Amino acid sequence: MNKIELVEKDYLKKTLPEFKVGDHVKVSLKVQEGDKTRTQLFEGIVIRKRGRSTGATFSVLKEVRGELVEKTFPIHSPHVEKVVVTFKGNVKRSKLYNLRKKLIAAK
Repeated sequence: MNKIELVEKDYLKKTLPEFKVGDHVKVSLKVQEGDKTRTQLFEGIVIRKRGRSTGATFSVLKEVRGELVEKTFPIHSPHVEKVVVTFKGNVKRSKLYNLRKKLIAAK
């Protein structure tokens, strides 16, 4: 184990859900507004996972009022409370960028 891994070990989350690209997930985020903190849900399809250790991220795509919204979340961020898989997807690609075009064309 090198020095960087020793430092990053303290910041990694211990319990992570098993999810893959193509899964439909609900991401609970901690949002701070002034002196209050609340939980906000972001629900959509995972279109990308990349990185490892503290730099690992995943992107979620959803449609809101006819517009596509894509957000990228750091997996080990303290603002991401939990990730719940609502149902598993069955895909053959590691990145689903083509969903952006397909959802726009379907309108």
